[in-house]
Amino acid sequence: MTEAVPSYLSPTGQEVVFLLLGAVAVGSALLVVTTRQLVHAALWLVVSFGALAGGYLVLTAEFVAWVQVLIYVGAVVVLLLFGIMLTRAPIGRSPDLDSGNRVVAVIVAVATAAVLVTVVIDAFRAAYTPLRPGPGSAKQLGASVFSTWVLPFEALSVLLLAALIGAIVLSRTDIPGGKPPEPEETGGK
Repeated sequence: MTEAVPSYLSPTGQEVVFLLLGAVAVGSALLVVTTRQLVHAALWLVVSFGALAGGYLVLTAEFVAWVQVLIYVGAVVVLLLFGIMLTRAPIGRSPDLDSGNRVVAVIVAVATAAVLVTVVIDAFRAAYTPLRPGPGSAKQLGASVFSTWVLPFEALSVLLLAALIGAIVLSRTDIPGGKPPEPEETGGK
Protein backbone atom coordinates (compact mmCIF):
# COMPACT_ATOMS: atom_id res chain seq x y z
CA MET A 1 0.00 0.00 0.00
CA THR A 2 1.39 3.39 -0.91
CA GLU A 3 1.17 6.25 1.50
CA ALA A 4 -0.40 9.47 0.34
CA VAL A 5 1.91 12.45 0.33
CA PRO A 6 0.64 15.13 2.73
CA SER A 7 -0.66 18.20 0.95
CA TYR A 8 1.83 20.49 2.66
CA LEU A 9 4.76 18.57 1.10
CA SER A 10 3.70 19.08 -2.52
CA PRO A 11 4.42 22.68 -3.50
CA THR A 12 1.81 24.75 -5.23
CA GLY A 13 2.50 27.16 -8.06
CA GLN A 14 2.44 30.10 -5.65
CA GLU A 15 5.04 28.46 -3.42
CA VAL A 16 7.32 27.74 -6.39
CA VAL A 17 7.09 31.36 -7.58
CA PHE A 18 7.71 32.56 -4.01
CA LEU A 19 10.83 30.38 -3.73
CA LEU A 20 12.11 31.58 -7.12
CA LEU A 21 11.60 35.21 -6.11
CA GLY A 22 13.38 34.48 -2.84
CA ALA A 23 16.32 32.99 -4.75
CA VAL A 24 16.46 36.07 -7.00
CA ALA A 25 16.35 38.36 -3.95
CA VAL A 26 19.13 36.48 -2.16
CA GLY A 27 21.26 36.18 -5.31
CA SER A 28 20.99 39.86 -6.17
CA ALA A 29 21.64 40.81 -2.52
CA LEU A 30 24.86 38.81 -2.70
CA LEU A 31 25.78 40.67 -5.87
CA VAL A 32 25.09 43.97 -4.09
CA VAL A 33 27.75 43.28 -1.49
CA THR A 34 30.26 41.51 -3.75
CA THR A 35 30.36 43.79 -6.79
CA ARG A 36 33.26 46.20 -7.05
CA GLN A 37 31.36 48.94 -8.87
CA LEU A 38 29.17 51.17 -6.76
CA VAL A 39 26.60 51.93 -9.46
CA HIS A 40 26.21 48.22 -10.25
CA ALA A 41 25.64 47.57 -6.54
CA ALA A 42 22.81 50.13 -6.57
CA LEU A 43 21.24 48.48 -9.64
CA TRP A 44 21.46 45.01 -8.08
CA LEU A 45 19.77 46.52 -5.03
CA VAL A 46 16.86 47.50 -7.31
CA VAL A 47 16.59 43.86 -8.45
CA SER A 48 16.65 42.62 -4.86
CA PHE A 49 13.96 45.07 -3.75
CA GLY A 50 11.85 44.20 -6.81
CA ALA A 51 12.04 40.49 -6.00
CA LEU A 52 10.94 41.26 -2.44
CA ALA A 53 7.99 43.23 -3.79
CA GLY A 54 7.11 40.26 -6.00
CA GLY A 55 7.21 38.02 -2.93
CA TYR A 56 4.77 40.33 -1.19
CA LEU A 57 2.47 40.14 -4.22
CA VAL A 58 2.56 36.33 -4.12
CA LEU A 59 1.60 36.54 -0.44
CA THR A 60 -1.38 38.74 -1.47
CA ALA A 61 -0.04 41.75 0.41
CA GLU A 62 -0.46 44.22 -2.42
CA PHE A 63 -0.22 47.29 -0.22
CA VAL A 64 3.11 46.20 1.26
CA ALA A 65 4.40 45.35 -2.24
CA TRP A 66 3.61 48.82 -3.56
CA VAL A 67 5.10 50.44 -0.46
CA GLN A 68 8.23 48.36 -1.10
CA VAL A 69 8.39 49.60 -4.69
CA LEU A 70 7.62 53.24 -3.91
CA ILE A 71 9.73 53.66 -0.77
CA TYR A 72 12.70 51.40 -1.34
CA VAL A 73 13.07 51.27 -5.11
CA GLY A 74 11.67 54.72 -5.76
CA ALA A 75 13.27 56.58 -2.88
CA VAL A 76 16.16 54.76 -1.24
CA VAL A 77 17.88 53.63 -4.43
CA VAL A 78 17.33 57.02 -6.06
CA LEU A 79 18.79 58.66 -2.94
CA LEU A 80 21.78 56.32 -3.17
CA LEU A 81 22.32 57.15 -6.84
CA PHE A 82 21.99 60.89 -6.16
CA GLY A 83 24.48 60.50 -3.33
CA ILE A 84 26.91 58.85 -5.72
CA MET A 85 26.43 61.62 -8.27
CA LEU A 86 26.59 64.51 -5.81
CA THR A 87 29.70 63.29 -4.02
CA ARG A 88 31.45 62.57 -7.31
CA ALA A 89 32.19 59.02 -6.23
CA PRO A 90 34.17 56.96 -8.74
CA ILE A 91 31.94 55.25 -11.28
CA GLY A 92 34.28 52.40 -12.22
CA ARG A 93 36.09 49.96 -9.98
CA SER A 94 36.84 51.44 -6.60
CA PRO A 95 40.12 50.70 -4.80
CA ASP A 96 38.30 51.17 -1.49
CA LEU A 97 36.12 48.16 -2.29
CA ASP A 98 39.15 45.97 -3.08
CA SER A 99 40.17 45.56 0.53
CA GLY A 100 41.86 42.43 1.84
CA ASN A 101 39.19 41.77 4.47
CA ARG A 102 37.02 39.63 2.19
CA VAL A 103 37.72 36.43 4.14
CA VAL A 104 36.69 38.05 7.42
CA ALA A 105 33.60 39.55 5.75
CA VAL A 106 32.57 36.16 4.33
CA ILE A 107 33.04 34.46 7.72
CA VAL A 108 30.94 37.12 9.49
CA ALA A 109 28.25 36.95 6.79
CA VAL A 110 28.02 33.15 6.91
CA ALA A 111 27.93 33.14 10.72
CA THR A 112 25.19 35.79 10.78
CA ALA A 113 23.16 33.91 8.15
CA ALA A 114 23.54 30.66 10.10
CA VAL A 115 22.30 32.29 13.31
CA LEU A 116 19.34 33.90 11.52
CA VAL A 117 18.36 30.69 9.71
CA THR A 118 18.62 28.69 12.94
CA VAL A 119 16.46 31.16 14.85
CA VAL A 120 13.81 31.31 12.10
CA ILE A 121 13.67 27.54 11.67
CA ASP A 122 13.44 27.00 15.42
CA ALA A 123 10.74 29.65 15.83
CA PHE A 124 8.57 28.46 12.94
CA ARG A 125 9.23 24.70 13.07
CA ALA A 126 5.61 23.72 13.65
CA ALA A 127 3.96 26.71 12.04
CA TYR A 128 2.58 26.20 8.57
CA THR A 129 -0.08 28.27 6.94
CA PRO A 130 -1.08 27.40 3.41
CA LEU A 131 -1.18 30.31 0.99
CA ARG A 132 -4.72 31.34 0.19
CA PRO A 133 -5.36 34.00 -2.40
CA GLY A 134 -7.35 36.93 -1.21
CA PRO A 135 -7.10 40.64 -0.58
CA GLY A 136 -4.35 41.93 1.69
CA SER A 137 -5.40 43.68 4.85
CA ALA A 138 -4.30 47.21 4.06
CA LYS A 139 -6.61 48.62 6.73
CA GLN A 140 -4.95 46.68 9.55
CA LEU A 141 -1.48 47.38 8.19
CA GLY A 142 -2.20 51.09 7.85
CA ALA A 143 -3.58 51.23 11.38
CA SER A 144 -0.45 49.50 12.66
CA VAL A 145 1.94 51.73 10.68
CA PHE A 146 0.30 54.98 11.73
CA SER A 147 -0.23 54.06 15.38
CA THR A 148 2.50 51.69 16.55
CA TRP A 149 5.24 52.30 13.99
CA VAL A 150 4.91 56.03 13.32
CA LEU A 151 8.03 56.96 15.33
CA PRO A 152 10.38 54.57 13.43
CA PHE A 153 8.95 55.85 10.12
CA GLU A 154 9.67 59.45 11.14
CA ALA A 155 13.16 58.52 12.37
CA LEU A 156 13.87 56.88 9.01
CA SER A 157 12.74 59.98 7.12
CA VAL A 158 15.04 62.18 9.24
CA LEU A 159 17.92 59.76 8.61
CA LEU A 160 17.37 59.87 4.84
CA LEU A 161 17.16 63.66 4.93
CA ALA A 162 20.42 63.84 6.89
CA ALA A 163 22.11 61.56 4.35
CA LEU A 164 20.98 63.75 1.47
CA ILE A 165 22.10 66.96 3.19
CA GLY A 166 25.44 65.33 4.02
CA ALA A 167 25.94 64.36 0.37
CA ILE A 168 25.20 67.91 -0.75
CA VAL A 169 27.58 69.42 1.82
CA LEU A 170 30.36 67.03 0.82
CA SER A 171 29.94 67.80 -2.87
CA ARG A 172 29.74 71.59 -2.65
CA THR A 173 32.95 73.61 -2.77
CA ASP A 174 31.52 76.92 -1.57
CA ILE A 175 30.42 75.53 1.83
CA PRO A 176 33.08 75.50 4.59
CA GLY A 177 34.14 71.92 5.18
CA GLY A 178 33.02 70.85 1.73
CA LYS A 179 35.17 69.16 -0.87
CA PRO A 180 38.14 71.36 -1.91
CA PRO A 181 38.35 72.30 -5.58
CA GLU A 182 40.39 69.92 -7.71
CA PRO A 183 43.48 71.41 -9.39
CA GLU A 184 43.04 72.00 -13.09
CA GLU A 185 45.53 70.56 -15.54
CA THR A 186 47.30 73.13 -17.73
CA GLY A 187 48.50 70.91 -20.55
CA GLY A 188 52.10 70.19 -19.47
CA LYS A 189 54.09 72.71 -21.62
